[in-house]
Amino acid sequence: MHTDRTPADPPGRSLGDALAEGTLLLDGGLSNQLEAQGCDLSDALWSARLLTDAPGQIEAAHTAYARAGAQVLITASYQATFEGFARHGIGRARAAELMAGSVESARRAGAATGRELWVAASVGPYGAMLADGSEYRGRYGLTVRELARFHRPRVETLAAAGPDVLALETVPDILEAEALLEVVQELRVPVWLSYSVAGDRTRAGQPLAEAFGLVAGIDQVMAVGVNCCDPADADRAVEVAAAATGKPVVVYPNSGEEWDAEGRDWTGRGTFEPARVRDWQRAGARLVGGCCRVGPSDIAALAGQLEAPAA
Repeated sequence: MHTDRTPADPPGRSLGDALAEGTLLLDGGLSNQLEAQGCDLSDALWSARLLTDAPGQIEAAHTAYARAGAQVLITASYQATFEGFARHGIGRARAAELMAGSVESARRAGAATGRELWVAASVGPYGAMLADGSEYRGRYGLTVRELARFHRPRVETLAAAGPDVLALETVPDILEAEALLEVVQELRVPVWLSYSVAGDRTRAGQPLAEAFGLVAGIDQVMAVGVNCCDPADADRAVEVAAAATGKPVVVYPNSGEEWDAEGRDWTGRGTFEPARVRDWQRAGARLVGGCCRVGPSDIAALAGQLEAPAA
């Protein structure tokens, strides 16, 4: 019987089974790697524009992280929405193809390494579609029902593309988390939920223990945690997430710089320190990596810091 895997085939083990055996390394920021490759991301679609204009650049960025040691690749669908594509004259059928293509690009990049890699389909928050920085504020003035109505079509599309997990990421608000959890529970696909936080609260100001507690008892959620936050804020959040849920924790902060939505640029200085990962692991982190401004060299450094699982 022919058993060779094609580039679109998932790995032999589920992500959940792999997590049970130890910590897995995520990739870093896709946008900064694309910019390092010479791509222009000034468009409101951000990296999602390259799904139609330059898909080879996206696959190359994934490949850079896979070569750095990443075991989980996050797709370029963070800012990919039917509404956002429509504003650029892209119809629903083509938009769905592009979202599915984001999963295929990551799968091909992973398969090319010859190692076992998993693909997480990124589901960004409502504010990412607005492209005005509101994903770092939350409280959009929409109800849970309205937010669920927005997210449902893209979540269904990404789930149908066959990722290993959906990454519900950079969520700033409990209300949006409730909407996303409502939608994904209609599907049979594992997810992780990660908030963007400031200090000990969500970006919208809600206590983290309350925010993380939403996933208690939802078996479909394989991990909960934080991303695209200051590395110092991630330290405490890992402990709170583990205590509030008993689930594995996912943590991938940004470089420590701050996003200026008006100037569309990062300001401040980087504070990302790969050595932090050992404390995260000891506190319960099982999916670790980086977000914006964390590049392949940082991911390679994280790989060198990871503690091996106990025998």
